[in-house]
Amino acid sequence: MALDGIVTRAITRELQACIGARIHKIHQPNNHDLVLQIRGANVQGKLLISANPTYPRVHFTKQSFINPLEAPMFCMLIRKYCESGQIEDIRQVGSERIIHIKIRSRDELGDLSFKTLIIELMGRHSNIILVDEGTGAIHDGIHHVTPSISSYRVVMPGANYVEPPQQGKQDPFTIADQAQFQAALQTHAGGEQEAAKPDKLLVASFSGLSPLLAKEIVHRSGGHTASWSVFLTMLQQFSAHQYEPEIVEQDNGKAVFSVTSLTHAEGGRTRFTTISECLEAFYGDKAERDTVKQRVSDLIRFLHNERNKNDKKLDKLRETLQDAQAADRFRIMGELLTAYMHQIKRGDAAIEVVDYYDEEQRTVTIALDPQLTASENTQQYFKKYNKLKNSLAVVTEQIERTEEELRYLDALLQQLDSASLGDIEEIREELVEQGYLRDRAKRNAKKRKKLRPALLSYESSEGISIYVGKNNTQNDYLTNKLAAPNETWLHTKDIPGSHVVIRAAEFGEATLEEAAMLAAHYSQARGSSLVPVDYTLIRHVKKPSGSRPGFVIYDHQKTLFITPDEQRIKQWPFQIRN
Repeated sequence: MALDGIVTRAITRELQACIGARIHKIHQPNNHDLVLQIRGANVQGKLLISANPTYPRVHFTKQSFINPLEAPMFCMLIRKYCESGQIEDIRQVGSERIIHIKIRSRDELGDLSFKTLIIELMGRHSNIILVDEGTGAIHDGIHHVTPSISSYRVVMPGANYVEPPQQGKQDPFTIADQAQFQAALQTHAGGEQEAAKPDKLLVASFSGLSPLLAKEIVHRSGGHTASWSVFLTMLQQFSAHQYEPEIVEQDNGKAVFSVTSLTHAEGGRTRFTTISECLEAFYGDKAERDTVKQRVSDLIRFLHNERNKNDKKLDKLRETLQDAQAADRFRIMGELLTAYMHQIKRGDAAIEVVDYYDEEQRTVTIALDPQLTASENTQQYFKKYNKLKNSLAVVTEQIERTEEELRYLDALLQQLDSASLGDIEEIREELVEQGYLRDRAKRNAKKRKKLRPALLSYESSEGISIYVGKNNTQNDYLTNKLAAPNETWLHTKDIPGSHVVIRAAEFGEATLEEAAMLAAHYSQARGSSLVPVDYTLIRHVKKPSGSRPGFVIYDHQKTLFITPDEQRIKQWPFQIRN
């Protein structure tokens, strides 16, 4: 990551377009992020402010967010003081990763009120803090910092706002000449080791410079030192707000971004016209995927345990089935013992008899229980025969049920692999309803009325809506309730995956191909090539009575083979529809 003070400078410059605009709506989709809907001053869009400890950032976004039914307390407070407020100023603190957004609004009495929304983009210490302009008191922060966490400053309601501790670095934009540049470097040069690593010396000397940008300066300087002329040229470019946002997909698989051309990084380059587009492309859904991984880790562990138990159960059932299928040999032994009963004496451990069922009339040794009589030994074999014969149907049914449960668990694991934050709770509720998990809600708590699930909707190149169900709740609703009989349903053939529906009776080959690609992408075979995808009309898709969530049977299908293209899918327009 390279969200340094220079990138923050570019973001702040881009946000100047918001000055004079109003904050129309405020949402908090999760514990780290705020989304402001901005209107006016020729700006209309969503501004994402994230204090995510791994991916802190600020940028305009086109991403869709699923908000909680009840807004968190911090969101309610920000709405109280900032919603409908006008943005008066946006500035960066020096070259630090700190942005102040000054907001003017009116309180309940109609009096003017001035607040500052302070955004600190500082890794795991990132925060979003609302401060009263007049008193400097903190209304609240999205992350609380108590005295037990930090002895330097407290971020709690009522406390005075204190800026993060200074690092003793010099603002690069205050450097006027080469002498000051060399003096700043000399101040932090602790010896030959530091001098041998000019990029690290740059980072230690100047605020706002990331290791990535420092490497770029050294690379442009020849690779062995930090040149004043290169440093000056780059700073002049940034002072004039001449930015070149780009992402480099390096040959080692790691992606990096900056607001200037990274000539030292080798790999595929993507240029952007705005820093917001660059940040949105770089971070994408990284933050959400990390959060999802944390939220679903217990579910994944539980489902894998359930799967292992069913695997072991299936192995035992198959062994039992093999024994049951060999039940006839116990009947034959019982009949042979009946024929040779007069030769058996109490205390015999075995008897050798001629097998008259064998064409060659070979002899066979039959094991006996020395404690039992000849008649009792014979009855033991007939009992075993009858038990295995009767268990054959039961074991076959249990194998079918266990295989069905394994398919169900595989489908859930696939759904968790591509789940968004909004999908997780639906999957958890399904596991509660199916009896796998206990309900975490209080016993006396009123059950929340089930809402229609939110569905992922893509638009094909022909302008036709393609809906995707990302879990069983969504699949059941989409296929069995929402879709019309003449709409087309798609699903990967014999592979766990999403239900996909083309919401039109007539469409072209392009829409069919794109829908099939979505079905393959949202399946267990998303990384494979030539994935088989079945498609048929909704009227030919049926849900058997009493079947598990998401399970259907279908006929009149045709099959096409498709290779998912993730980069292509990312470019398709989509939205979340309720």
